[in-house]
Amino acid sequence: MSPMLIVGIAVLVLVFLAIGIFNALTKKRILVKEGWSGIGTFLQQRNDMIPNLVETVKGYALHESQTLADVVKWRNRGVAAKNPGEQMEAGNGMDRALVDFFALTEQYPDLKANANFISLQNDLKEMETKISQSRRYYNGTVRDYNQSIAVFPNNLLAGMFGFSAEPFFEEESGAKDLPKVSFS
Repeated sequence: MSPMLIVGIAVLVLVFLAIGIFNALTKKRILVKEGWSGIGTFLQQRNDMIPNLVETVKGYALHESQTLADVVKWRNRGVAAKNPGEQMEAGNGMDRALVDFFALTEQYPDLKANANFISLQNDLKEMETKISQSRRYYNGTVRDYNQSIAVFPNNLLAGMFGFSAEPFFEEESGAKDLPKVSFS
């Protein structure tokens, strides 16, 4: 076998390897974008539910305007979010605001018995489950993608072709804290 033929075969193998790595990374990046799109869809649906929920509660809890204002503020920030970072921040803020909101509604027995409120609350709980599932899916695709661009030899080609790590959807540090509700 001639040395030129061996070099040609080696170059051809490297080209096919590079194409294979590029295609695999591209597919994983698309899955990450799909995962983020799912979160965005459910966050938008949740944002669409919030005005009805707030209007239902307003009549019962007029003096709790700060809690209602926080829910509306985070909803509006979610609607105005332009990128995943802003959407994550708004989503986490909305999660906190809704915890406070539902803790507040526990103090109003008439509200808890209102059929419209019960229906909206159940829809919102279902939506929160879907958002949680979407976040898990997204984080799984991000983990797989980030691992793929970090290992050798993929890391060599990832940098050359502009593949960079994607952020995980993380819950805020205080997300597990109990809400503070006061009736003064």
